[in-house]
Amino acid sequence: MTSFTADFAGAVVASSPNHGERVECAAPDTIILHYTGMPTEDGAISWLRNPESEVSSHYVVRENGEVVQLVPEARRAWHAGKSFWAGATDMNSRSIGIEICNAGHPTLPEYPQAQIEAVIRLCQDCASRWQIRPERVLAHSDVAPVRKVDPGERFPWAVLARNGVGHWVEPGQITGGRFFQRGDCGQPVEALQSMLSLYGYKVEITGEFDDVTEGVLRSFQLHFRQQQVDGIADFSTIDTLHRLLSALPRFA
Repeated sequence: MTSFTADFAGAVVASSPNHGERVECAAPDTIILHYTGMPTEDGAISWLRNPESEVSSHYVVRENGEVVQLVPEARRAWHAGKSFWAGATDMNSRSIGIEICNAGHPTLPEYPQAQIEAVIRLCQDCASRWQIRPERVLAHSDVAPVRKVDPGERFPWAVLARNGVGHWVEPGQITGGRFFQRGDCGQPVEALQSMLSLYGYKVEITGEFDDVTEGVLRSFQLHFRQQQVDGIADFSTIDTLHRLLSALPRFA
């Protein structure tokens, strides 16, 4: 495997052959965060470097904060799979993929502080060098809802946001009151689907709260309203989504 010079200062290079040319995108404009979902760190890194796996990422962040670079940032790593965000269907070509060592669901261990601090530094550096906007720092579950759930409801997006990484508002308080869910239909569902679509998620605006809408809403909650991930459109979820949209530069 051909070695290369690390893009991120301090990263250990362990090159993977699983990459190619970026397609119709000269430079990344998105950072996508994953968890490895494997029981050991070395096993995850080995899999991402195995030609037979046909998967890779640009970086892996170990629990102790060590950053390993597998693919040069200028190349297209194979981490997002079938994906979509804000009209784009090939997120591998548009993104830098960061795998965070964590065994994942169903147990989903807490992310160690040293690891999160390293993720923050890495994201800050990538975003600065490539001029990636905060709202383009996403979860794998954002770009592949229903299919993926990582990095999960325990990933501390609020901590990243306090350090200038990612787009965030404090989630709305969970209260009682009116809500809608799978099987409902009508204008409120259409409005919810429209807001999710405006933010970037792939959801058809049909006015029917179907399985896909529920799955996309769960993905939204995994990132932005982690206290209760149930795919139900309660006031807290809708309020959080509305304030996130209002805070985007194009809507402010």
